[in-house]
Amino acid sequence: MSTPNRSNTDPQPFLLTGIPGLEALHVWISIPFCITYITALLGNSLVLLAVSLDRSLHEPMFYFIAMLAIIDLIFTTAVVPKMLGMFWLGSREIGFEACFVQMFFIHTSTAVESGVLLVMSLDRYVAICSPLRYSTILTGSRAVHMGLLSLARGAGVMTPLMCLLTRLPYCRDRVVPHSYCEHMAVAGLACTNPAPAHLYSLTVATLLVGTDSAFITFSYSRILRAVLRLPSHEDCLKALKTCGSHVFVILIFYIGGLLSMYLQMFPFDMAPHVQVLVADLYLTVPPMLNPIIYGIKVKQMQEGILKLLGQLAGLRGSQA
Repeated sequence: MSTPNRSNTDPQPFLLTGIPGLEALHVWISIPFCITYITALLGNSLVLLAVSLDRSLHEPMFYFIAMLAIIDLIFTTAVVPKMLGMFWLGSREIGFEACFVQMFFIHTSTAVESGVLLVMSLDRYVAICSPLRYSTILTGSRAVHMGLLSLARGAGVMTPLMCLLTRLPYCRDRVVPHSYCEHMAVAGLACTNPAPAHLYSLTVATLLVGTDSAFITFSYSRILRAVLRLPSHEDCLKALKTCGSHVFVILIFYIGGLLSMYLQMFPFDMAPHVQVLVADLYLTVPPMLNPIIYGIKVKQMQEGILKLLGQLAGLRGSQA
């Protein structure tokens, strides 16, 4: 990601501060982040292995869950290991290009995840509201195409932002007041006015979240309407619990993402460590919850994971 600016021809690394004002507590703060990361790795890896190895899970719904697991693994791994290295070892330095690579993976992944959450809501809408047409509307190939479209959309909207940011001249202090290379925090270090990059990111994020959340709201409102008409009270409660858990995780993702962005742009006299913690939690909590809510709580997925664990235990026993 080279740039034509003279100040960037010999780019110096950036320095991450972690959580401003709470440096003395970094070791203790790192513990919950480490736990959430390990949980996210285990949960998403189990989901991926189950979907890839169990042929009974080769259906559109489980393809979408696998896509979500891949995205969560990518952007948590882009953030948390470097964050823990900084908290534990004081490794604050991150290379100029490495910073923008991290930024690209984080923001592209979150944009792609928004698209996958949208198609997952549409998948559930078709399955519940038009079950007889589900197999013809949502085939395996269409599910893959929808996932690739989400990827293309995420990369397509983030590439211009990366071009805007890497072309800015960075000749000021390279200290980023954040735990990772958050794009607004990095842009604030530029020698020139970063308003075009800020305006672009604000517009794109608002349009993406607004459009996706509107369609997700429509899908779940129709699902709720269909669920409330179920004759069995037990089935109705079960479906409401499932939909409620989905909506809860979606709200954490979208509200956390918007808060993270708007608090960076409009601090509202809020303490810097609060802004950074909101951004850190937004990137670490949903990847931990998603495999539980969307994967492990689903009966077929539970059976697939148990089958996988049984196979692994059998292999270990035979080797012993």
